[in-house]
Amino acid sequence: MNERAGRPAMPDPLLHVARLTTVFDTARGAVPAVNDVSFEIRAGETLGLVGESGSGKSVTALSIMRLVQPPGRVAAGRIAFKGRDLTAFSEREMQAVRGADIALIVQEPATALNPVFTIGDQIAETLIVHKRAAKHEAKARAIDLLNAVRIPDAAARVRDYPHQLSGGMRQRVLIAMALACRPSLVIADEPTTALDATIQAEILDLLREMKSSFNLSLLLITHDLGVVAGNADRVAVMYAGRIVEMGPVREIFHNPQHPYTRGLLASIPGGPPGRRLRAIDGSVPFLDALPPGCAFGPRCSERMERCSTAPPPAYTISPDHAAWCYLHEKRDGAR
Repeated sequence: MNERAGRPAMPDPLLHVARLTTVFDTARGAVPAVNDVSFEIRAGETLGLVGESGSGKSVTALSIMRLVQPPGRVAAGRIAFKGRDLTAFSEREMQAVRGADIALIVQEPATALNPVFTIGDQIAETLIVHKRAAKHEAKARAIDLLNAVRIPDAAARVRDYPHQLSGGMRQRVLIAMALACRPSLVIADEPTTALDATIQAEILDLLREMKSSFNLSLLLITHDLGVVAGNADRVAVMYAGRIVEMGPVREIFHNPQHPYTRGLLASIPGGPPGRRLRAIDGSVPFLDALPPGCAFGPRCSERMERCSTAPPPAYTISPDHAAWCYLHEKRDGAR
C-alpha cells in the first residue's frame, strides 16, 4: 500500500470534477452558470450540493451527464468518472454511460416519465437498451425493481401509466429506473421538492436504504439544509455558480466558515420561540451582471476592500474543509 506522510493513500475518487465551467451563449456574450467548480465523490459516499434556486446546482448535474442543451455548453474543465474524462466522450459513448454507470433522478417525475407508456415498459426499456436483460426477462425484472422501491402490488402496478400514480409513487418509479442497471453513481436533483413532508421523509428513507443495498455513491442536490444534515457525508455550498464552502457535514453545520453558509444556517426555522428568523440582506445577483470580486460581497456584512478585487481562492480550514473567503487569507499560510 502506498503511503504519504505516514498515512495510507486515499483511493482515487469515483467522480472528480475539476474547474468545471458551463456557460450559456447570449447576445451579450457567454454567461457562466457554473464557474470554476471542483469537487469529488468517493465510492460509497453521499455529497450534498446545496444552494438557492439559480445557484448552478442543476446545471452542474446536467454538465456531468453531458445533457446541457444549446445555447448552454461546457466551456472548460474536466469530469473524470472512474478515471475516464467524460468531456472527451462522443455522444454514443455517453449514451452507454447514462443510466448504466451514472443515473439521474430528476425533481419532476411527471415530466420525466413518458405518459403514453406503462411504467413497466419504461423500466424494461432501460434494461433492454443497456443489455442488462433480454426482452422476455425485462418485465419480471421491472416487477422486482418496483418491489425493491416498495410499490405495493407491483405485479399489477407494472401495467399502470404515470398519470395513474401519485407523485410519491412516480418518484419511486424514477428511483427504480435509476437503479435498474446497478449504476455506481446516482445524481438525485431535488428528489423531494414537489412532495409533501410525509412523502419526502419516505423517499429519503428509500434513497438511504437503496444506497446501502446497492453500494451506491450519491450526489444529492437540494436547497434544504435539513435534507443535507440527515443524508450527506460531505456538503458543498454553491452561490451564483461557484462553490463557496465544502467539507464534512458535521463540521460545516457546527463550524461554518463562509458568511453565506452562516447566513443559510441562521435562516433555518427551529430556534427558541419568539425569535425572528434572520434573513440574508439583498438578493442573488444576475449571472450576466456579477460583481468583479466575490459574488456574495454586496450582501456580506463582513466584506472588505479585498472582496471587490477578484473571486477568492480556496482557503484550507482543516484537511477536508475549505472556504472561498478572504476572511481566511491570513490564516492560510500558503497564501
